[in-house]
Amino acid sequence: MPQLAAFPKAYMQALCKDGSMKLVEWFDLATTLDVDGLEFYAGFLEMDDETQWPKFRQQVEDRGMQIPMLCCSPDFTHPDASFREAEIAKQKRWIEMTHALGGQYCRVLSGQRRPELTSAQGIQLAADSISACLPYAAQHGVTLILENHYKDDFWQYPEFAQQMDVFCDLVAAIDHPNFGVNYDPSNAFLAGDDPLELLRRVSHRVVTMHASDRYLIEGTLEDLRREEDGAVGYAQRLRHGEIGKGLNDYDAIFTELKSKGFDSWISIEDGVDGIEQLRRSADFLRAKIAQHWPK
Repeated sequence: MPQLAAFPKAYMQALCKDGSMKLVEWFDLATTLDVDGLEFYAGFLEMDDETQWPKFRQQVEDRGMQIPMLCCSPDFTHPDASFREAEIAKQKRWIEMTHALGGQYCRVLSGQRRPELTSAQGIQLAADSISACLPYAAQHGVTLILENHYKDDFWQYPEFAQQMDVFCDLVAAIDHPNFGVNYDPSNAFLAGDDPLELLRRVSHRVVTMHASDRYLIEGTLEDLRREEDGAVGYAQRLRHGEIGKGLNDYDAIFTELKSKGFDSWISIEDGVDGIEQLRRSADFLRAKIAQHWPK
């Protein structure tokens, strides 16, 4: 049966920018969610001091949870080779961070969709850079997970591999036992793609999942695809919402994952309105997991 983790989406400003919340406070809040683990983010302010990494692992484990995943955002599509080498070095440090936290999965991305890049060029740069990190990941018992991402908060351009065809081509270009897909159904909507179509194309490579949901403020999905279509900036018609009440069909998603033998971590990446919303999302997902993976 898949295990459930939580990500502190409502508290990113406090944990990553102004320091108004300490990680231990998030750990205590998370004990009220009945989840198995906590997904970490490489940009938590307190993660700058690597001597503290074992302490955070112990604090989470003392609360009956573990840290299965680390979320980070390398930019591997920069045209300058020295820039890419620096990003590879950062990714290797994040692999070390994942290992120290007791995690199994460390996110990778392709990089920014710079206007001068062709699809072939971008796929080559990203695939080469990710491949350069894989032996190091294997040494540390870590699997690198490529997410169908939208856009890092600090990037000028959206994700290079945002669109389904490009993402699938990049996944196909990397064949390694320590590489897989982190599937996020909501990000497919932001790319103007069908999340179920994307899942069916990559489900045999999915090793982790981000559970999220989106709802339309106005108009239709066709309006979204026509007007947004991967534009810079977040889609104005879509908002985060409580999981189970948005556009995603979790019965169809879990049916497809179960058919491919998926039995790994699902991390909740919603709850932007606080802990009560996150708790309701966790309750929904636990019930759905029990329904689709009965004991």
